[in-house]
Amino acid sequence: MKITNVDIIDVANDFASATSKWRPVVVKINTDEGISGFGEVGLAYGVGASAGFGMAKDLANIIIGMDPRNNEEIWNKMQKKTFWGQGGGTVVTAAMSGIDIALWDIKGKVLQTPVYQLLGGKTRSKIRAYASQLQFGWGKGSQKSMLVKPEEYAETAAIAVADGYDAIKIDVLAMDDKGNWNQRNLNGVLSDSVLRLGYDRLKAVRERIGNKIDVIVEMHSFTDTTAAIQFGKMIEELGVYYYEEPVMPLNPKQMKKVADHVNIPIAAGERIYTRWGYRPFFENGSLDVIQPDICTCGGITEIKKVCDMAHVYDVSVQIHVCGGPISTAVALQMEAAIPNFQIHELHRYALLDANTKSCKYNYQPQNGYYDVPELPGIGQELTEETIQASVVATVE
Repeated sequence: MKITNVDIIDVANDFASATSKWRPVVVKINTDEGISGFGEVGLAYGVGASAGFGMAKDLANIIIGMDPRNNEEIWNKMQKKTFWGQGGGTVVTAAMSGIDIALWDIKGKVLQTPVYQLLGGKTRSKIRAYASQLQFGWGKGSQKSMLVKPEEYAETAAIAVADGYDAIKIDVLAMDDKGNWNQRNLNGVLSDSVLRLGYDRLKAVRERIGNKIDVIVEMHSFTDTTAAIQFGKMIEELGVYYYEEPVMPLNPKQMKKVADHVNIPIAAGERIYTRWGYRPFFENGSLDVIQPDICTCGGITEIKKVCDMAHVYDVSVQIHVCGGPISTAVALQMEAAIPNFQIHELHRYALLDANTKSCKYNYQPQNGYYDVPELPGIGQELTEETIQASVVATVE
């Protein structure tokens, strides 16, 4: 079996009602036996999709003619023979991820088995999920909102719980008292009024949904070490499940300092790449939960190694998921297989039609739990209609 050509797809969608910064990029690897595999370059949000599109094209050039079943050989070629691959970083590893996921999709289809079987088989049949990013509202019909008042945060949390979720994630600090998102400086010593607004929002959520619901507090690395410690100590009493990205995600010493001063489990990882990037965090014990994104961290080949390393250090895994339906599907495959799985992230964007209709299957949890997809490969593909409507660059 040989790779004949690779399609890099800038996925067409109408996300104007949800966000102006949503641009999934998908890799489709085609073979001489008529089997194709799909993978996602995990830069759908923020700034970087065009770079991911271009990087995937560049990497596709070096894999034409190779056997797609040899994922280790191809992964090492992408890292070792491209000069920039060994430096890693967001764009390079995201493109590597998209290609690697597509290779595993092909392998599963060739063997007529889900990818989780190739990773060692199931360790669970149900995948617990949490409702993510509630500061922007929740639900399929929910437009992006800017929640300000504590009671608005509480009401949104109650909506998610009513949908069957027993865990939620919310950023209660980044929205100012006028409804402006990420506009104020959250570094240094924060005033009591800033801290109190976040505390009051979280307290209102806890009082509304009770103590049986797990609440993850998201910080997005907007705070620095001093501010993260201030706020973390303030919210300890509210029963936080874990404290996500309290500081810049590539500074292990500062993450350790927060962990040493705040009595809440610490999570991070969506902007940490490959096992080399995770190594110092494992060694200093600063993270209790890692959050690697399969579509940016190096794909299935690399993430399995990262998860196994985490297991050695008693660290659990919550795959970061904020992309298209391919991102969701591949995360479910990994989460079904690893023994140190914690919980699955269901981002609010994953509920919206513009996202779900781009692919053939719409995997959604029932009462807060996913079933593990049983189709061969990763169990997800773009629809032909989506591909026809998208910008496609073919490398052959």
